[in-house]
Amino acid sequence: MTKSSDQIRSQSIENARHEPQGITYAGYLALDELLSAQKPRSDEHDEMLFVIIHQTKELWLKQILHEVALAQSLIRAGNLVPAYKSLARVSRIQSVMTQSWDILATMTPADYLRFRGDLGSSSGFQSDQFRRLETMLGLKDPRFLRFHAERPEAHAALVAALEAPSLYDDALRQLALAGVSVPQEVLERDVSQTYEPHPGVEAAWLEVYRNTEKWWPLYQLAEKLVDLDDALLTWRHKHVVTVERIIGRRQGTGGTDGVGYLVETLKRRCFPELWSLRTKL
Repeated sequence: MTKSSDQIRSQSIENARHEPQGITYAGYLALDELLSAQKPRSDEHDEMLFVIIHQTKELWLKQILHEVALAQSLIRAGNLVPAYKSLARVSRIQSVMTQSWDILATMTPADYLRFRGDLGSSSGFQSDQFRRLETMLGLKDPRFLRFHAERPEAHAALVAALEAPSLYDDALRQLALAGVSVPQEVLERDVSQTYEPHPGVEAAWLEVYRNTEKWWPLYQLAEKLVDLDDALLTWRHKHVVTVERIIGRRQGTGGTDGVGYLVETLKRRCFPELWSLRTKL
């Protein structure tokens, strides 16, 4: 039996009573502010793409930091399984960020050189959010603080991350609390310093990987961490290829060695023993 027009109207009124009033799609998402944030410094067509790609990466980095912070709080509380969701989400976001290099690669060297001079000394390696992510994953380097002296909140957030235990520090503490032998000097180390590989930590993770049924939650946590490191390395590699495709071996806008600097970053591992143990399994 079909509803009458009066019934439909009555249902619409009833539904409206349960909807928030005065909230629109554009208002909820602050679209006017968001879509007015692109301010190219030249009239070159491709600069808009360059700006949007990098702004999008910063938005994704904001979400990644949000997820890593939640994962850390869960892991510190011993809730390993719920943390898997946030860590898996980070890996998916990293994949999207890596794919975005292919969009930027549609810009030819000639396209980029038409507006490169307008970038001044700005460079992606100055991204405070990316440095905070590296720091939260254990790659700590206080030298990057100098780029954010004029942005107090960003500077303070990076300092806080440098002084706090990393995601890997949290994982190692849970490893010890579960009963796996972790060297005391590692558990009591200065967490403001970049983590250095330790044979005792490799031995601890080997115990987990050789007896996965006994240590299943820790084993799954370890693999989620490897996913993050893998995705970060993939992102770095694609970054290298894209930059070389567009500017070759030129010096970077921020004064770095350009591709040479980026290639060096490929050697970094956030969770080194989770890679080295595989040779010994």
